Amino acid sequence: MSNGRILHTMLRVGDLDRSVKFYTEVMGMQLLRTNVNEEYKYTLAFLGYGDESQGAVIELTYNWGTTEYEMGSAFGHIAIGVDDIYATCDAIKAVGGNITREAGPVKGGTTHIAFVKDPDGYMLELIQMSHASAGLEG
Repeated sequence: MSNGRILHTMLRVGDLDRSVKFYTEVMGMQLLRTNVNEEYKYTLAFLGYGDESQGAVIELTYNWGTTEYEMGSAFGHIAIGVDDIYATCDAIKAVGGNITREAGPVKGGTTHIAFVKDPDGYMLELIQMSHASAGLEG
């Protein structure tokens, strides 16, 4: 399957409006499209930094009436490359985002990272772009 590509990562959320607000207002993504399924009682929202044909996006799934999920211990994080990790963290904090690991070098390496927690508890790793595609250490 040499010509495949990652299309999206799906996250189940307990409050779709709250999550869309976080990903658009705090993380700077665009709401690309939504899909409401009346028969099976769920709503999908696709968000990203550009058109879905150009890169992977996040699919938020709201199952009507479910307000929270068990996070489990298998999921780690979604990585997002940023141009200026320190300015990005400042901007996220300025609008009420939850930085759980301040920007700085990864332990034992030079790549600068930070972590943000979304309203449902999912972790987002911010990676300084000069290292995002160069192969990360640590």
